[in-house]
Amino acid sequence: QVQLVESGGGLVQAGGSLRLSCVASGRTLHTMGWFRQAPGKERDFVGVSWNGDFTRYADSVKGRFTISRDNAKNTVYLQMNSLKPEDTAVYYCAATSRAVIAGPFDYWGQGTQVTVSS
Repeated sequence: QVQLVESGGGLVQAGGSLRLSCVASGRTLHTMGWFRQAPGKERDFVGVSWNGDFTRYADSVKGRFTISRDNAKNTVYLQMNSLKPEDTAVYYCAATSRAVIAGPFDYWGQGTQVTVSS
């Protein structure tokens, strides 16, 4: 059983940056992903990392968001730059031992709110 806890959300102005963290209870798994859910919308894929050496991002965040990990701290990060109001959402981290892109994921965090003001 793996427990994931997100943190780092908050209020930021458009064009600013924010770094989210996701701490795994035991260890980071092969595949660590980030998703987000805006008000009134479905949960969307943001990006994924395989052992930190392979990453893939949704077109909406490509070039602005970067996933990294610190396995010694059992933590995966989502660095968000050039933030836009459209990025406002609850952000979730997810994990699985399988090599997948957008799913399925076995473990999910509770989410952290990111609000971008214009």
